[in-house]
Amino acid sequence: MDPRRADVRGLWSCRCPSPRSRAGRVLARSFGQDVGVSTLRTTPRILPTHVGVVMDGNRRWARRAGLPSASEGHRRGADHVEDLLGWCEARAVDHLTIYVLSADNIRKRSSDEVGFLFELIGEVLPGIVDRSNRWALHVSGDTSLLPPRVAEALARAERSTDGRDAHVTLAIAYDGRADIVAGVRAAILAGALDPATGLDPGAITDHLPGGPVKEIDLVIRTSGEQRLSGFVPWQAAHAEVHVSPKLWPDFDETDLDLALAQYAARASAAGAA
Repeated sequence: MDPRRADVRGLWSCRCPSPRSRAGRVLARSFGQDVGVSTLRTTPRILPTHVGVVMDGNRRWARRAGLPSASEGHRRGADHVEDLLGWCEARAVDHLTIYVLSADNIRKRSSDEVGFLFELIGEVLPGIVDRSNRWALHVSGDTSLLPPRVAEALARAERSTDGRDAHVTLAIAYDGRADIVAGVRAAILAGALDPATGLDPGAITDHLPGGPVKEIDLVIRTSGEQRLSGFVPWQAAHAEVHVSPKLWPDFDETDLDLALAQYAARASAAGAA
């Protein structure tokens, strides 16, 4: 059975959007019929094996909520990762890569804001993954840019969650081009790549940081921004992209279902072409 196809009868029966809602209308267009509980119970869905998420909009969310600082938005956004893991687990999506913090933002944002982000990365995110009891943590990025205590907290979480069935990669202090360079270097050091005889893209892919499934099928970006901001350029080279207008803290299960439905429709159309 193709791992990207799953019969998910009843999987979302309690969360089906109204046919009159925006999500319901898109689902109806995706499947060419009115969407109700019975439809989602019986429709085989094409699910992405690996989903990438650019969780953007925490600062704007805090401003719109009238909160005194961006820190409250970042905290809400970090806590929301736990929701995402649960939703993906319920939908049989076992590989996630989440864009947490770019190397560029570490350099450009205020020291107070970056310091608070480091606190969340070192204390909140490892705990969320550990409590899940199902997700193995992987980190991609230049951890030398992090305070030593934060880097060590992440390393401990990677060790303690090793061997679990599902995989979540956190892109932290991340730069897409540097990620590719790291993959090339690792492949050469492992003897899997010899620049003198030619470059094998597969060998580079295999040696990129992250979980065991490298290539991303679907990228979801929140906040309505129409760009990827350097997010996993090699791994997402062939990915479908879904842009949600929701700010990350407001992104919910219905929004995830909408992204998955659009992915299924596109994948189905591509298979029929």
